[in-house]
Amino acid sequence: MYIRVLGSAAGGGYPQWNCNHPNSRRARTGTPQARPRTQSSLAVSADGKRWFLFNASPDLRRQIDDNPVLQPHADDPLRYSPIQGVVLTNADVDHIAGLLNLRESQPLTLYGTRRVLEVLASNTVFNVLNPRFVRRESLTLEQPQSLLTTEGRDTGLVVVPFAVPGKVALWLEDESKGADFGSVQEDTIALEVRAASGALRFFYIPGCADMTPQLAARLRGAPLLFFDGTLWTDDEMVRDGVGIKTGRRMGHMSLSGKQGTLEAFRSLKVRRKIFIHINTTNPILLEDSPERRAVRADEWEVSYDGMELEL
Repeated sequence: MYIRVLGSAAGGGYPQWNCNHPNSRRARTGTPQARPRTQSSLAVSADGKRWFLFNASPDLRRQIDDNPVLQPHADDPLRYSPIQGVVLTNADVDHIAGLLNLRESQPLTLYGTRRVLEVLASNTVFNVLNPRFVRRESLTLEQPQSLLTTEGRDTGLVVVPFAVPGKVALWLEDESKGADFGSVQEDTIALEVRAASGALRFFYIPGCADMTPQLAARLRGAPLLFFDGTLWTDDEMVRDGVGIKTGRRMGHMSLSGKQGTLEAFRSLKVRRKIFIHINTTNPILLEDSPERRAVRADEWEVSYDGMELEL
């Protein structure tokens, strides 16, 4: 199995277009220790030829240009893409806006929970994904879903979607529906990725608001994990004067503190742990920061655009 990190930053990328935070300023100067990043997405393949995107970021066009494995090659038909489908974990703008880049009548399959597919169906701009070519396949929580080629053939990849603590996408929040803004279980999912044989390969969890006992039990001993790395501290955006919301309000755990991600994983014995979906304010983006040294000491890696893994 092949995994390529197309984008590793949270919404807006790193640096965000209107952010003058010290982290962003360092990235704009070209400092090697502050590597710019596009918005989060993975590409996954069983054979290195046919690929599935896990979320479609607004930066998808650039990500395709930066990754030749996602481009047609000289001996391919005049209209062709190695991208066989897209698997969505929620309806956040930074995970669905890139779908609009895939509108040129190219066959592919769009996988998402019924809730997320209903959101797309209700927004007519996504009709540019011509239903004559783009099949929409509903994911059922806890049920294995084989990822198929555009011709309907098995690829050897299976995903098991499951709910994780989170919230409804920002642009779908409804304050009249109470403290949860109308969230339902299918709003935020994670993916358990398996080979066709059933062997667990990795987990993809780009958004998670809390480590529940059930989630901890599921992740214990996993061979590989990509996990929500949005903020170092819950109030860092408010504290630094670049936002008005805490991480928890946005549906994300923080890395530090007694209830943070580093502490939560210390007893779970996950063999390889990688942070993804990292906000422009998070100091782990800086390779020479104390916070980066702290995550390394806890045997975490920080993903970057173009990172490749082979399982």
